[in-house]
Amino acid sequence: MMPLDGTAPRRREGLVRRTLRLAGGYFNSEERWSARGLAGLVLLLTVLQIGVQVWFNLWNRDFFNALESRDRAGFLGQMWLFLFLSFASMTTAVFHLWAKQTLQLRWRRWLVNDLQERWLRRGRHYQLNFLPDTADNPDQRISENTRWATAMAVDLVVGLIQSLITLASFVGILWTLSGPLHVALGGAFGADGFDIPGYMVFAALLYALAGSGLTWLIGRPMVSINIRRNAAESDHRFALVRLRESSESVALIRGEPDEARGLRAAFDNVVSVMRDLMRSERRLMWLTSAYGMVAGVFPILVASPRYFAGAITLGVLMQISSAFGQVTGSLNWFVDNFPRLADWRSHLERVMALEDTLEAAEAMEKEAVIAVEEGALPDGREVVAFDALRIEHADGDVLIDSADAEIAAGEKVLIVGESGTGKSTLFRAIAGVWPWGSGRIRIPPRREMMFMPQRPYLPLGTLHAAVAYPAPARHFPAAAVAAALERCGLAHLAARLEETERWDRILSLGEQQRIAFARLLLHRPRWVFMDEATAALDEENQHAMLSLFRGELAGSSLISIGHRPGLDAYHDRTLTLIRASSGARLIARQRRATASVPSRRGRLRRLLRRPAPSVALRSG
Repeated sequence: MMPLDGTAPRRREGLVRRTLRLAGGYFNSEERWSARGLAGLVLLLTVLQIGVQVWFNLWNRDFFNALESRDRAGFLGQMWLFLFLSFASMTTAVFHLWAKQTLQLRWRRWLVNDLQERWLRRGRHYQLNFLPDTADNPDQRISENTRWATAMAVDLVVGLIQSLITLASFVGILWTLSGPLHVALGGAFGADGFDIPGYMVFAALLYALAGSGLTWLIGRPMVSINIRRNAAESDHRFALVRLRESSESVALIRGEPDEARGLRAAFDNVVSVMRDLMRSERRLMWLTSAYGMVAGVFPILVASPRYFAGAITLGVLMQISSAFGQVTGSLNWFVDNFPRLADWRSHLERVMALEDTLEAAEAMEKEAVIAVEEGALPDGREVVAFDALRIEHADGDVLIDSADAEIAAGEKVLIVGESGTGKSTLFRAIAGVWPWGSGRIRIPPRREMMFMPQRPYLPLGTLHAAVAYPAPARHFPAAAVAAALERCGLAHLAARLEETERWDRILSLGEQQRIAFARLLLHRPRWVFMDEATAALDEENQHAMLSLFRGELAGSSLISIGHRPGLDAYHDRTLTLIRASSGARLIARQRRATASVPSRRGRLRRLLRRPAPSVALRSG
């Protein structure tokens, strides 16, 4: 079962290892040199920024000493130096931000493209629906979680490096300026006491350690709460998208009250998790607020005895305060970034869970036991053939057992059987997107195959692009597309070819199915696989569409699934799946087609018989 937080089972590896695995993909990819160059530039600019800060610390001492000694010339000189340092600080800050943002954007672009391509490859986006323990809502993980996983990773790593370099730069200054602190033990102990050299460094270390320890104790639950929040937000968003995509069905059945209850329940889960998160953030805010306020006066308080004793000047006192702030700021990186660390880790976990799911799917493909062999037989014949084919559900239950059959090029074959005997799954296995089972399937070259599901896919964009799919619209002239639409009874759409609409919403299912037949006329594949592709058509339109295979597409092989009476009249023979306890059996039955063929019109025939461009067709 899938874990309650909606993530796939993860490798047993720590946060650092998972972070390195996420970064390693990009910094060792084909973009590795630009990635490493940007990272190096960010590091160089970080060092320059810290160099300016060190210079500011020295300016702090000289500026306040000039004030204390009422040195007008020295004061004016320090003001000119301040202007120079300010310009240098602004310049390095802007270029540092540019380099960091560019690195973040390019890393996210590479990661999104990589995940998308792996998710779409070989129908994997479809297979993941049947695998157990898969990462839920991959769309949200790719579109949103990748953004924060990469951007926050760069921010946090750059901040950590900056803190370490700042610590190394200012700890020496603080050690030198603070001098020794004499601790008197009193005569009762038989000693005058001892000195603690560089005592302000130890004070800063103790102050930061106390803050970090308390932050970890108070804020530790935020990591798991943020993971739950991401999952809850994702589930609520999925429920909204699902309702939008099914709005017609919900409206017709008046299911809005039930949908409202479901949406309220999904968002109530978000609210519950957010309350836990806000409660944890408030507890942490008590600590960070007090910690920040005390940090402003703590170094002056600790160093003031030496100032009042005349051991240091006001300028040195202010320099000590500035250096103490830099050192504690570096040591407080964990305190300052703990909420962001918790949030970032939740995004990282969701991205890496999807990565683990894709790796599991890739491993499954390598071990797939249904062998799909593409190409002609040794004797040159193109066939679709099943050899000891056994098709199973993803959980191992047998759906079709010991199927043996051969369909020759040019044949028109109808596959029938009771609902649930595996007809559609057989098509998925032919397409290579259903790997579960055993045996072999021989298929013709994939570029010659086209699959037609019951509900055709109409991409976003123009009607021209929807009819030409999966080829680009430019591959087919508008006149040929209009002729194909007219031949399929859709002449009223020819004038709207360049309009951009949600055609899957505007057109009825019957019109969408006829658009799929118009695609056939454009692409003219040699092998066509139809799964209930005429279920929404009346008898007259079904006759017109299937008659294409006795006319314009007479040379194409046809393998179709259907239940409607009379379909066998358009096919040469029938294969029947018979339900059995050990899995459905495939039985062959001969039948000759008797359907009449309508005449073709001259202009349409000339347009549709033009040589089609060489376009690779996608199966599925």
